[in-house]
Amino acid sequence: MMKKMSISTSKTSLVLFLCQIISALDVPLDSKLLEELSQPPTITQQSPKDYIVDPRENIVIQCEAKGKPPPSFSWTRNGTHFDIDKDAQVTMKPNSGTLVINIMNGGKAEAYEGVYQCTARNERGAAISNNIVVRPSRSPLWTKEKLEPNHVREGDSLVLHCRPPVGLPPPIIFWMDNAFQRLPQSERVSQGLNGDLYFSNVQPEDTREDYICYARFNHTQTIQQKQPISVKVFSMDSLNDTIAANLSDTDIFGAKPVTERQPVLLTPTGSTSTKVELRGNVLLLECIAAGLPTPVIRWIKEGGELPANRTFFENFKKTLKIIDVSEADSGNYKCIARNALGSVHHVISVTVKAAPYWITAPRNLVLSPGEDGTLICRANGNPKPSISWLANGVPIAIAPEDPSRKVDGDTIIFSHVQERSSAVYQCNASNEYGYLLANAFVNVLAEPPRILTPANKLYQVIADSPALLDCAYFGSPKPEIEWFKGVKGSILRGNEYVFHDNGTLEIPVAQKNNAGTYTCVARNKLGKIQNEVQLEIKDPTMIIKQPEYKVIQRYGQVSFECIIKHDSTLLPTVTWLKDNDELPDDERFLVGKDNLTIMNVTDKDDGTYTCIVNTTLDSVSASAVLTVVARPNPPFDLELTGQLERSIDLSWLPGDENNSPITSFVIEFEDALHEPGVWRYQTEVPGSQTTAQLKLSPYVNYSFRVIAVNRIGRSQPSEPSEQYLTKSASPDENPANVQGIGSEPDNLVITWEPLKGFQSNGPGLQYKVSWRQKDVDDEWTSVIVANVSKYIVSGTPTFVPYEVKVQALNDLGYAPEPSEVIGHSGEDLPMVAPGNVQVHVINSTLAKVHWDPVPLKSVRGHLQGYKVYYWKVQSLSRRSRRHVEKKILTFRGNKTFGMLPGLEPYSSYKLNVRVVNGKGEGPASPDKVFKTPEGVPSSPSFLKITNPTLDSLTLEWGSPTHPNGVLTSYTLKFQPINNTHELGPLVEIRIPANESSLILKNLNYSTRYKFYFNAQTSVGSGSQITEEAVTIMDEAMASRQVDIATQGWFIGLMCAVALLILILLIVCFIRRNKGGKYPVKEKEDAHADPEIQPMKEDDGTFGEYRLFSFVSSAPI
Repeated sequence: MMKKMSISTSKTSLVLFLCQIISALDVPLDSKLLEELSQPPTITQQSPKDYIVDPRENIVIQCEAKGKPPPSFSWTRNGTHFDIDKDAQVTMKPNSGTLVINIMNGGKAEAYEGVYQCTARNERGAAISNNIVVRPSRSPLWTKEKLEPNHVREGDSLVLHCRPPVGLPPPIIFWMDNAFQRLPQSERVSQGLNGDLYFSNVQPEDTREDYICYARFNHTQTIQQKQPISVKVFSMDSLNDTIAANLSDTDIFGAKPVTERQPVLLTPTGSTSTKVELRGNVLLLECIAAGLPTPVIRWIKEGGELPANRTFFENFKKTLKIIDVSEADSGNYKCIARNALGSVHHVISVTVKAAPYWITAPRNLVLSPGEDGTLICRANGNPKPSISWLANGVPIAIAPEDPSRKVDGDTIIFSHVQERSSAVYQCNASNEYGYLLANAFVNVLAEPPRILTPANKLYQVIADSPALLDCAYFGSPKPEIEWFKGVKGSILRGNEYVFHDNGTLEIPVAQKNNAGTYTCVARNKLGKIQNEVQLEIKDPTMIIKQPEYKVIQRYGQVSFECIIKHDSTLLPTVTWLKDNDELPDDERFLVGKDNLTIMNVTDKDDGTYTCIVNTTLDSVSASAVLTVVARPNPPFDLELTGQLERSIDLSWLPGDENNSPITSFVIEFEDALHEPGVWRYQTEVPGSQTTAQLKLSPYVNYSFRVIAVNRIGRSQPSEPSEQYLTKSASPDENPANVQGIGSEPDNLVITWEPLKGFQSNGPGLQYKVSWRQKDVDDEWTSVIVANVSKYIVSGTPTFVPYEVKVQALNDLGYAPEPSEVIGHSGEDLPMVAPGNVQVHVINSTLAKVHWDPVPLKSVRGHLQGYKVYYWKVQSLSRRSRRHVEKKILTFRGNKTFGMLPGLEPYSSYKLNVRVVNGKGEGPASPDKVFKTPEGVPSSPSFLKITNPTLDSLTLEWGSPTHPNGVLTSYTLKFQPINNTHELGPLVEIRIPANESSLILKNLNYSTRYKFYFNAQTSVGSGSQITEEAVTIMDEAMASRQVDIATQGWFIGLMCAVALLILILLIVCFIRRNKGGKYPVKEKEDAHADPEIQPMKEDDGTFGEYRLFSFVSSAPI
């Protein structure tokens, strides 16, 4: 887009071009238009003002320009016309103004040194280049000089002068030795800006004979070398020894020691100096001081602060560097050199001058005949630059007159221009530090409107995004632009549109209803033209499922999702990036339609993964971070310090935590003396700690290793530390878990847990075992044993208490006095059975037994409790042989009663009681007989219904398996069941106990009945058994069914129904007869006395329940 270039008191709008600006001097027209329109010359490329050339190569002075018609070129040299046709060494490139001076074929660069200026001219005007000062570079040799060796006293200052030859451009200076190694520099020794090498104070190590200054001339790629400089530093001790015979006591090299000196500036000299620098350059200020100790340099700006972000310190703070200086950086800068003896300072007064710089550079003007315009040229500098104008390269004062222009200082005013007013004007702004030269043309054209945007151009825009519809145009005078929606729509106005000066129509937030045809109309006084463009609005591309942050363990598998939604007419492409770069070329990375999967993840896969979705119109992206975690790397660099007899300090460096913070360090030790190759736990410290003080035991050859722990797991152990052998000592502790328990009635077995190797504290580990009978005035009996963990004392009384102790000892002495424990000699079987055994029957299934405790002395051991043996002798309701099951109940401790559950009603039982100790059971008490009362019977063993007739059924049954008393009768109940399974009235019949069958008569024919049958004792009724049966049909009905009954399909159907009924009856029978408890028994069990429940071990009342079986020959 061309901006307005002219201002007038009568008009404020001037001709503008409506295209993109390539540069301030460019007219942005397309190639076809450029072929048709005239344009004054414009310089597009030229050599720098100060042009230093390599004298060994051809000189190329550039000058390129454009214009219509193409410009011709000419040159001046040192202010006069340079006729290149008369110099065979000089040629001009075709269609160009660039000069080539042939030096490589015999020419000399010095002969062409001078000031050159190029002019590009066509029928519309002439443009000129800057004055190009051409100078060949120079790299002269060092002047020969005789260099005397430098003899310097230790501590004195020294300056080695470089004084390089004057070159063009100036050389780069550096100091090296004969081996081409740069000499080391420091706060004490450094190179100044002038190339000299400064020593604030010399030291004996500065003695050498190859201090060489080098000058590198970059333009010619050459390096010049100065003669080596020799420096010899004398220390005072050696100086006294070598020159004592030749020098007097007052000589400078006398017996004076090396003394410290306060700072003195080596450069700059004096207390003040001045410095002038140009705006935009780099300001370098330097202070180098002598002194011992070596002074430290500090910089300040008087009355202000050093500019932030532009201030740097170089050469060990001896050089202050301020980049891109401006007039505001003028002022006084103070350097202060300080050491322990004092300080010195220097003030540098800095003045920042400025070569001319543009405020407003003149811009090209394109006007139509009769229009007004201005060229403005404004520049600033220090001192203020002067402004001068030229027209087509000629000072405007002597240029051909043009009545349409008027010069007013830095402005040229044009009024009512005509085509002959076209020209190129030059503005020159100059002061003592330089100049600026700018070309700006005035091109007067008369052209009707032209629209450069292609017709019917299609624009596709994403909804809710700006839509920019181009209407690139050209015309002189500047055309007016109008936009219409549709072919016959009204002109577009309003806040929803933005109209740009270059003709572009902007819809800031395009919606679906903005789609359609738009018409652009351009008109000026010379004509009118229009163009149509199309606008389509597309749905935006969205990532509806973005990748999410993942933490994955090393060697695992991870997937990132990227599910998108897009306009159906756009074809999206999905690209995955890692850390904003392409994915690694690795088969472990699998890119799917909407995901990225990484197999076998490694540490290098850690990073940010980005899913980028591109269409031709938009692009969206989403990122997620993958953190690969793993167990930490093992610690390293283990070091032992602070070695003491009983402690040592261990330090280490942690390994990589692998993205999971280390939570703790586990320290293990190996005892190479007692358990080589076995690592044991020592201690654990927090993950923030890398040192630990470890407690040590005597007589252990320690080495340590450290294991790092994070959330993922434990690292591999570190490499072992060095070994550390502690001194021997007597044991610190005695064996643990000392016990005295007899294994036989006449012995005492003393056992203990032996000390581990590292607990022995020294060689010759043994144990002193001591014992004596408790509560008897006996002396301790002791024995010393080794390599065992028990000792047996024989000939002891049965089950008496003993005091026992075990003490550790080694070659260096005994452990502290051990504590005593109480043990007992061996137990023997109890001698006495419990007496006065009594049984109280509570109900038909529960009884309570009592007994008197036995004397404790007769127990002959630890009383563990009593066992009650009981068994059923016979059932009182029938006599027969049976298999006898003997049951046992154990009652812990000294309890003297207990409950006997689970008894069978109407039965005879026997029981006896025995006392129990650790050795076993004592003798049984005499058998005690008791009987249980009657209970309710179990259900009859079976119920069968046979011989069905029209009105009768025969019932047969078996007596109960467990009568639990004397049967008194049976009860039968029955009721009919209709076709809807509803029950009819219930009929009850009492049957004598000696009956086993019954014929029921007067029943309804073809009717199903349900029967309930149970037995009774004097206590009550037992559980019932049920059954169902059907009476048969009458003969008339049967005759009517003959034909059907003889059909094969009916027979098959009936067989299937019968089979199904049989199966159901069997299942029902099994379910109704399943179980083993009787109703009364169930109630009694549910409300059993708490006394019969097995008791906990610690209450000593109830222990184990065992069952013994045997066959009794007695009748039951």
